[in-house]
Amino acid sequence: MILIDRHIRSGKAPFQATLRIKPAARVQLIDVRGKLREEFGDEFTRYTKSFYVSNHTTAGYLDQRLAELLEHDGGGIQDYLQLFQELFPPGADYVHDTMHLRTELTAEQRANEPLNADSHLTFIGAGLRNSASYELDGPEPVWFVELDGVHVGGTRHRRTTVVAYDGEEEVVRIRLPVKSSPHAIDAQNLRDPDLGFIGELEELVEKHEVAFGRFDVTLPDDEPDAGLTVNEYETLLMNYDLREALKNPFRFMARTGRDVTDVLRDPRTIPAKAINFAQFDAVQVLNKVMDTTRLRESVVERVVNRALALPVSHFLRMKRGFSLPVLDRSGDGTGEIGWGTYQSPILVQWKEPPKPTRSLDVRLMRFV
Repeated sequence: MILIDRHIRSGKAPFQATLRIKPAARVQLIDVRGKLREEFGDEFTRYTKSFYVSNHTTAGYLDQRLAELLEHDGGGIQDYLQLFQELFPPGADYVHDTMHLRTELTAEQRANEPLNADSHLTFIGAGLRNSASYELDGPEPVWFVELDGVHVGGTRHRRTTVVAYDGEEEVVRIRLPVKSSPHAIDAQNLRDPDLGFIGELEELVEKHEVAFGRFDVTLPDDEPDAGLTVNEYETLLMNYDLREALKNPFRFMARTGRDVTDVLRDPRTIPAKAINFAQFDAVQVLNKVMDTTRLRESVVERVVNRALALPVSHFLRMKRGFSLPVLDRSGDGTGEIGWGTYQSPILVQWKEPPKPTRSLDVRLMRFV
């Protein structure tokens, strides 16, 4: 079920619509662009660009480049997601899902909290985004990717906002330092007020009076062994499950008792110069999955093979950047960062940096 809450804008202001989605399955693809084309026709499609925003940490969007590699095909995207669902299957021993350890929740909340660490890790590992920019002139769909829509406690109620516009302009570009973690493998919550990062962004929005736009935040090339995502900064998820996934992406798959012993070979049997051990394991596991699901020679395999050509630290498609929306939700011309309740930008590292700070490149764009 999809309902549309529309905010009417006049003049040259961007088109904006917020959709309320009630998923019908735990994992589901919803064509948001198709729904808006059907509902608003030329009023929506006359704009050349669009920005899709999810308020959630287990439902989001693929970036346009990855969607194009998968030919915008819903079946192909489902197959692509299945690879990461094999790596992070439901029911593995995720610390996040050990409810008696979730002391931040009340007893009633613990009784109804969904066991969804696998959905969070799939979101991060598969490179899903809290927001994504698209520029399309044909009938291609834009898929809202739901990873945790229906659970034992009930059905989710999702919200996604779409802003359509004709152009964009760079307002300001700045490099901001962030105190780095002293731990080699760690995740930092960039929404933490003590870091001051979000405060700097809010000041930029106010100073430059941006009503609709986005922040593009990226790691410079000289910041190695790190990635960025937007997800729930839940202590157990970040400090245990994500760390274990970074150390060994196949750990949770093995812990479910699945038959992976024949593919997780003894690395001593492989010549060191021939192939990276972890990449070998990745190739074997993913080939097994693709054989089982009859995906060999598919577009999904081509995408995965490209991923495996990268160092193992990039295997989980950990992104080097994210975007944050700036939205005029009140209608008075005042923009604000569009947060979901549990969303946080997160800086992840898998090797201790050589200096006490990491740099982040920030660019503020205005939609016109």
